[in-house]
Amino acid sequence: MRDFRAEIQQIIRDLFDNETVVIDDNTTAADVKGWDSLNNIKLMVHIERKFGFRFKTGEIAGMKNVGELIKIVQQRAS
Repeated sequence: MRDFRAEIQQIIRDLFDNETVVIDDNTTAADVKGWDSLNNIKLMVHIERKFGFRFKTGEIAGMKNVGELIKIVQQRAS
């Protein structure tokens, strides 16, 4: 089974140039240094490219934490 959490964690580590970032379901942007609104857009684009789908605007706006992000990726990834 594909480990979406590990793949998303690596994307976050690469984007924020911080190999020490560890995510869990409750991780939010406030928990990761440099995760602002611009970097959130970059993160969503990286995830879309990696997993082969496009987020709907409502999905992005409705995400409250990494757990919700992972759930959407699991449902939509090809």
